[in-house]
Amino acid sequence: MKAMKLFALAAFAAILASAFGTTGINTAGNDAFAVSKTNLGTYPGQDTDQRYGEDSVLCVRNWSLYAEYHRQRNYEMAWEPWKYMFESCPLATKNIYLHGASMVRYFYANETDADKRDAWVDTLMMIYDQRIEYFGEEGYVLGRQAADLYQLKPNNVQELFDLTERSIDIQGMATEAPVLLINFQSTIRLVEAGMKETDAIIERFDRATDIIDFNLEHNPEDERFYVPAKNNIRSMFEPYATCESLTQVFGPRFEENPGNVELLERITEMLDNAGCTDEELYFLATQQLHKLQPNAESAFLMGRLHNNREEYEAAVRYFQEAADLYQDEDPEANLDRIFRSYWLMAEITYRQLRRMPQARNYARQAHEVNPNDGRPLILIGEMYAASANECGDDEFTEKTAYWPAVDKFIQAVNVAEDPEVKERAQQMADTYRQYFPDGELIFFHGYSEGDSYRVECWINRNTRIRAR
Repeated sequence: MKAMKLFALAAFAAILASAFGTTGINTAGNDAFAVSKTNLGTYPGQDTDQRYGEDSVLCVRNWSLYAEYHRQRNYEMAWEPWKYMFESCPLATKNIYLHGASMVRYFYANETDADKRDAWVDTLMMIYDQRIEYFGEEGYVLGRQAADLYQLKPNNVQELFDLTERSIDIQGMATEAPVLLINFQSTIRLVEAGMKETDAIIERFDRATDIIDFNLEHNPEDERFYVPAKNNIRSMFEPYATCESLTQVFGPRFEENPGNVELLERITEMLDNAGCTDEELYFLATQQLHKLQPNAESAFLMGRLHNNREEYEAAVRYFQEAADLYQDEDPEANLDRIFRSYWLMAEITYRQLRRMPQARNYARQAHEVNPNDGRPLILIGEMYAASANECGDDEFTEKTAYWPAVDKFIQAVNVAEDPEVKERAQQMADTYRQYFPDGELIFFHGYSEGDSYRVECWINRNTRIRAR
């Protein structure tokens, strides 16, 4: 866990520097001022006199002094006139707060006394608070305030959490990536300290993921911020994404609102990512999602889930639904998916339900979709060989099913593009040739090698008599 924190600190520093420009000195807006009452303008609800405080002459004079010193990066000389502006005419310009923050970061970086460094941090927080009071933009400014606090006093976990929570509540989907990172790490640290329950991590992961995905979709120009944030948040979340914790958090939500498609998608996504697909909640949420928004993929997933639960009849029904929906959507684009559906139907119907004729039909449909796969032909051959005893009533007829079985194996050898499938089919053919009747038995029953022969039973196939 300690390694994760160090990794997160380094990652945060890089993202903060890129997104907020909070490393080093922020000189935003430090162009030389032309200070006069004629070019200042006013803000809603404020007249020019209010912006200058009680002594407009002193305000303008100090403004000119601090602005010029700040432009020269002579922050020591800029500080006193800046303080006058901050205390006596706080409405004059937003640059009071932008420049004040950059100067405080400079003084903090060059201070060696721990107590004085703490005092500079307090001053910086006060600058942000006053900026919100006079110029608004609370959600946005709180995010910047949290970013600075994180860099200067990362162990102020509760304060970082509170600042970012307020910022996210206000900004919503417009929340910037570093704010989400700081909030998520602060949540984890509060949980580790026993000050919050684990479900707080899951809830904030859920929220952060929504915001990040929204911005990746709607603000692709900010991808360089949100992609690293998403990766880091996922990395930090992994130790807490247990099946038990996810079920505890999302189980009650599912019961309260089973018709919420967005919730169902989130439940299935999070459980799937955490490897919790065997959980009952995953099954129920996926089933409900398929009822509300049925499509080929959800039908196929339901088939897999029922198969895993050994509910084979239901699995086959869902795979059939998936095949039909894939066919309706785009048969050419979905050939592999249609094949996969019929192939699984054939496998389940043969190996689990032991329904040979039905399984052969599914295998034939899979072969029609992809004639170059070979596996459906091998499966049909296996079924013929497995039925040999059942389809005969004497020593000779109990061996006749191996002829059409080998026919299918050879057919698979001839069509299969996959070398492994081709090799397996050849091995099967070589193996089952050994079960052919010998020449004496063939002669005894009145046949000769090369004669045509029809294998009865459910197989009902014409073949050629061969001796082992």
